[in-house]
Order: sequence, then structure tokens, then C-alpha cells
Amino acid sequence: MVISTEQLVQVVHNAGTAILAVYHAATPIAVEQKADASPLTEADRRSHDVIIAALTALTPAIPIVSEEDAGAEDPVAPLRGDYWLIDPLDGTKEFIKRTGEFTVNIALVHDGRPVMGVVYAPVLGTTWVTTNGGAERWAGDERLPIHVTRTHAAVPLRLVASRDHAGPQVRALLARLPDASTLSMGSSLKFCLIAEGRADLYFRDGPTMPWDTAAAHAVLAAAGGEVFDTAGVPLRYHAPRVLNPYFVAVGDTHLDWLPFLSTGDAP
Repeated sequence: MVISTEQLVQVVHNAGTAILAVYHAATPIAVEQKADASPLTEADRRSHDVIIAALTALTPAIPIVSEEDAGAEDPVAPLRGDYWLIDPLDGTKEFIKRTGEFTVNIALVHDGRPVMGVVYAPVLGTTWVTTNGGAERWAGDERLPIHVTRTHAAVPLRLVASRDHAGPQVRALLARLPDASTLSMGSSLKFCLIAEGRADLYFRDGPTMPWDTAAAHAVLAAAGGEVFDTAGVPLRYHAPRVLNPYFVAVGDTHLDWLPFLSTGDAP
């Protein structure tokens, strides 16, 4: 491993401290718009600066791709080998609304696969991490192993959905499942609920970028789950500045979820 889990957790915690200084300030949160119309705050910038400085010092030979980079010479060029993929503040809209449902995401990607990940929710004081033997949730001094649960047809499904970005396919699926329990959650916390065994499925039929998903994808995979595109192929991150396809994150990888997404019938 190029860096220890403890070192990476310290990086995201330092970034979280920088974010919370803005979050808890008495003044209103100033918001700018980026070229793609997504919001940008001083907290995004501060977190980016903290993470870039730390990873550059700890792993100078590994390239870093961040959402808040000014730009890329060739945004569609694939990256080989190892690189860091970071979202300094995932869930900026939730940050602006002060819901607390935002995270700091760092993933180590190897040949397109997220092999190490840390997701930190500063307001919740909770961190989800990959470990050598699986995945864990850290809260204070407590470190608990986490694992997905198997889905049983007789039990109503537990779905997680985006608070702001549920698309028409997701809405249609929810309409077909009146007995399913649905939890709306911001940022990459949706993946973490599945990794903890508290939910079964997250279907996303809207635009996301690789830095939105890679770290939580790593945690979910380490906990026994997976993220697939709508053709059933595991999500990969060869071109980190190209939109993800629509995807489904699941806990139970033994089931065929693809027909379920279009019919709502038990997988």
C-alpha cells in the first residue's frame, strides 16, 4: 500500500476542519457558479488545497485529479497505473443548505479500479474507509467493520435516492415499489448506507463524475457490494474527467438487478 489508511484519514480530517471553518462561520456562505453551472464555495477551495498539499508530500510520484483543478490539457485521455481521484467537497448543495450531508472523498485508482477509498462526513464526525480485510466505519475512537446484507424477496427493499437529482427512471421505479422503504440522502453517503447493510440499492439515472463516486465505490466494494452500469458492467475510472454512465450500486451482488430496474419485479 502506498499510504496507510490512518494517513489518508488524517488528510480528509484536516480537509474537513477547513470546510467546517466556512460552514460554521457567522457570515452567509458565498456561492459562485462554475462553467458547468455547479456551485463552488470557499470551502471547496480550502479543502482542495489541503488535500493537494498533503498527497503531494506523501505520494509525490502519484498523479492527482481533483474536481477543483483548473482544467486538464486532455480531459478525455485515459490514465494508466495509479492516480488519486478526489472530490474535496461532495454535496456542495447540501453544504450550502447546511444539512450536514456532505463529504470529503479520496480514492486511489489503479488501472481504472478504485482500490482504496475514504469518505468523511465532517458534520457527522464519521469516516468510512477501506482496509486490508474489508471496510470499516470510524466514529471517534470506535472502528466498526461494515458489510453489506443479502436481499430477501419477502422483505421490502430498502432504496436510497438522491435528494436533488432523482431522474425519471428512478421516479418510475419508486412508483412501482409502493412497499419499498426509501431514504433520501445527499452526496456519497448513499453508497455508505449500502456498505453498512442499511440499504439494498441506489439507482442513479443522472449525471455524475468519477470523483463523485470512486471513493465510496471503493468502500462499497470492500464491504462486499459493487457498482454496475446499466449493462451490468462494473463501473471503471479510466478517464476521470468523463461523465459516469448511469449506474446502480448494490449490496447483494449475487442477484441480477438489471430486469428489476425496468420492471420493479423482485430480483
